[in-house]
Amino acid sequence: MKTPREILIQRHQDVAPKLDAIRHKVVGSTRRSSILSWPILLWRELIWSSRRIWAGLAAVWLLLLAANVSSRDHSPASAMASASPEMILSFQQQERLLAELMGPDEPRAARPAPPFVPQSRSEGRLEVLVT
Repeated sequence: MKTPREILIQRHQDVAPKLDAIRHKVVGSTRRSSILSWPILLWRELIWSSRRIWAGLAAVWLLLLAANVSSRDHSPASAMASASPEMILSFQQQERLLAELMGPDEPRAARPAPPFVPQSRSEGRLEVLVT
């Protein structure tokens, strides 16, 4: 007497070549990964699958760009042309005052560090820095 497994295998033996052909067709198409298929794969996996999200992000960026362009000052020269002489004079005074407060642009010489003299732990002294 045959087992159920043997009966199923005998019944489906004629279908095995057709299934193998389908399997080779599917697996063969996925193994065709060359340098030229990378852009297509990236497009399909990253962009096309999330196209609604990308379209929303593009719309938000376009709105931000439009808002930035519409609120931008045209040029500093036109702002200075519309400024009164008193305003220009006060800006110059503020610049001079700021330059006086900041001091010269020359870098200060740093105090050299004292030379390191190794000591044993028992001879070490405790230094406390007070700020």
